[in-house]
Amino acid sequence: MVQFLIKRFIGLLFVVMGVTFITFIMGYFAPGDPIRLQMGQHADPLLYAQLRHAYGLDLPWYQQYFNFLMGLLRLDFGNAFRYPSRTAWDILSAGVPVSTELAFWALLLQLIVGVPLGIYSALKANTRIDTFTMGVALSIYAIPAFVLAVCLQVAIMQIDQATGGTWPVANWGTPWQYSWDDIQHKIGPILILAAAGFAYFARLARTSMLEVLRQDYVRTARAKGMRERVVIYRHALRNALIPLVTVLGLAIGLLVTGVFFIENIFNIPGIAYATVSSISDRDYPVIQATSVLFAVAVVVGNFISDILYTVVDPRIRAE
Repeated sequence: MVQFLIKRFIGLLFVVMGVTFITFIMGYFAPGDPIRLQMGQHADPLLYAQLRHAYGLDLPWYQQYFNFLMGLLRLDFGNAFRYPSRTAWDILSAGVPVSTELAFWALLLQLIVGVPLGIYSALKANTRIDTFTMGVALSIYAIPAFVLAVCLQVAIMQIDQATGGTWPVANWGTPWQYSWDDIQHKIGPILILAAAGFAYFARLARTSMLEVLRQDYVRTARAKGMRERVVIYRHALRNALIPLVTVLGLAIGLLVTGVFFIENIFNIPGIAYATVSSISDRDYPVIQATSVLFAVAVVVGNFISDILYTVVDPRIRAE
């Protein structure tokens, strides 16, 4: 098992390296000059040359990339172009707790609601309960998250107007605090971000559980007279979880994508919100820092998935 995890960890490090290279090259060859954009068309040529030298933009691309990697080893993403007195990490650091909280609760809801619902649907396969739950899940999965977000905001505004309420439709409360005012701000974005993933996990859990229930060892356990609860939870459930654990890393990647939409629609001051503003300013250090942070998040999610995989599948531990 240890050898398997070490191999996976080394492979994931190469993934992060690939992401850093692709991100850097895209910024290097992107059209437009970020220094010229900030200074205007009638800037002093001498000052322009000094700024390019200060940011290291007058160096060859391979030397710039090497300096970028050396900075990453020191957790230094460089100074922002838009705000020269601030580092890229300084701009993003305030949004890290917000984006982490949003993604964490969304993923938790996806797992604790989607997986049990999918398993219950499998146990009630081809009944009205199964048809209704999977119909609702597929309907939610088919609607893009940004459409659900806008519909939720419109619904809240209509309810507020009809009842005289003041339920917020944007912004975020204090990170990791849960007063009633904080909950009012957070519950909508979390539910919307969790919606598509919940439907995905529910559908996958149902399919996986149905496949396991058709296996010979499940029929043998039932033939021996074991209680149905023992057959389901001791023999079937563990094997049904293997595909779910496998896609956990993918789910975290989908959360990263969804965060960009949700934070901008709900005006949430997270990492994605700051990054979208930096794209229009061609603030490449901030964009590169965001790409690296999200890549690390996905890599960590995949590594956790690998660890859990060794727990639910004894064949991995035997290697």
